[in-house]
Amino acid sequence: MNTKKWNIRKAIINDAKNLKSCMDMAYSKYLNRLNGKRLPPMEVDYEEEIASFPVWVAESDKDIVGGLILMFEDDYTTIANVAVRPDFQGKGLGRGLIDFAESEAKRRGYVEIHLGTHVLLTENIFFYLNLGWIEIGRDETRVYMKKNIGV
Repeated sequence: MNTKKWNIRKAIINDAKNLKSCMDMAYSKYLNRLNGKRLPPMEVDYEEEIASFPVWVAESDKDIVGGLILMFEDDYTTIANVAVRPDFQGKGLGRGLIDFAESEAKRRGYVEIHLGTHVLLTENIFFYLNLGWIEIGRDETRVYMKKNIGV
């Protein structure tokens, strides 16, 4: 079992290939549940994401083991994508990335943070609820959540 720690750093263009691999590994475990349908983060051009949005990677022994993409809207921050490589799941990294996202949003003056997750990813929904997020809506495929991070 890998118990090594990680560090979170700003992504650079050269991270795109390894970030894509990490995201594919993280989301592939859901393919059976989704009848083989690939989730949107598996179709992303990560070079374009890194060039266009604030992106961070979690690194362990120079391997990318997690990723975070934020979007800073007028009134709130959105977690556009957060994922952890399967061999690092259950070790606190997902929580670490969420905490980092909240800290980054606060640092920029935001008091609210939003995200969306797939309705069939029930463990993720419960994870966010346990971290103090609330559901604010849903449609056929997505559950929308928010968290107040103000003082």
